[in-house]
Amino acid sequence: MTSTSLPDSLIATLPGSSYTDPGIFAQEQERIFETMWFCVARASDLAKPGAFRTVDVGRESILVTRARDNSIRAHFNVCRHRGAKLCTEESGEVKRAFQCPYHAWTYDLNGKLVAAPNLTKMPDVGRTEYGLVSVAVREWLGYVWVCLAENPPSFEEDVVGEVVARLGDVESIEHYDIENLSVGRRIVYDVKANWKLIIENFMECYHCATIHPELTEVLPEFADGYAAQYYVGHGAEFGEEIRGFTVDGSEGLDRIPGVAQDQDRRYYAITVRPQVFINLVPDHVIFHRMYPVSVDRTVVECDWLYLPHVVESGKDVSRSVELFDRVNRQDFEACERTQPGMSSRMYAKGGVLVPSEHHIGAFHDWVSERLGTLQG
Repeated sequence: MTSTSLPDSLIATLPGSSYTDPGIFAQEQERIFETMWFCVARASDLAKPGAFRTVDVGRESILVTRARDNSIRAHFNVCRHRGAKLCTEESGEVKRAFQCPYHAWTYDLNGKLVAAPNLTKMPDVGRTEYGLVSVAVREWLGYVWVCLAENPPSFEEDVVGEVVARLGDVESIEHYDIENLSVGRRIVYDVKANWKLIIENFMECYHCATIHPELTEVLPEFADGYAAQYYVGHGAEFGEEIRGFTVDGSEGLDRIPGVAQDQDRRYYAITVRPQVFINLVPDHVIFHRMYPVSVDRTVVECDWLYLPHVVESGKDVSRSVELFDRVNRQDFEACERTQPGMSSRMYAKGGVLVPSEHHIGAFHDWVSERLGTLQG
């Protein structure tokens, strides 16, 4: 069935090859992940100078660290001498510098070349010129975002703008003071599915009544199939008998003071393309970061953020964590169930979207435009 023969209620999806072709995934790495702002770490994970994390962004390994002046810096994790990977650990801490384990070229926390065997005999080698190649960095909402592009796009337009487009203004998210919340729990999921399937799933709630019994109990309107992201500024309202955003609807934890009255007892979901989901409820924030690994594998890191005193006092956060942990696992299982079907001859021309999913078509158009516009 071609798109021209579809009834008005249905619009076409991307073809199956968009989710299975390694060549298309390579284009996405080059033209989406390596050109856009990409969230790589919670700033608090880089607690002091010398703390570092390595993250794969597209096809590149990036080294993110806190410098002596307490700023956060990011560099390509590649030694300028012979191209060895400088740091192989996912995270750690160095005292003053990073040393390549191959030939001992050594770089300070700002990326400057500070030592190498016989370097004093090579006075023409510039310490900055042959330092690590830097990557653009921004901090927002307490997270570190990097961009590998030589001329990065506007952070305000591409990242903050996504939040404004969803909520209607930036003040609505500032009420949650996400930067100053503390990580109460972090769970990392290894999902055997293409990154776009995960985004599409997050953007719609047509599946909610089928696979999310706990979520629809807390947010009854989700049972009707319309996701919170379908309406600008809309937050899904808690059920009348629901006291908190918890697995059993029981009382939550201390409410974030800045949350406005009209935001109370509501859930907001935001997609920040290409790899961040932000979930807002009155007493905590759930922050997802996706790391696409291959055409059929995506690692998702999920933080549950609470008021600092809630975490420091050791209060039990398990009931609020369990609700969205179940939602995550239900969603990811659905994505893993879908991935094999993308290779089916039956899905070669793709599937269809019903009216409550039509906004996903805009995401598909965006992906196609990113891949097409930047073709050289």
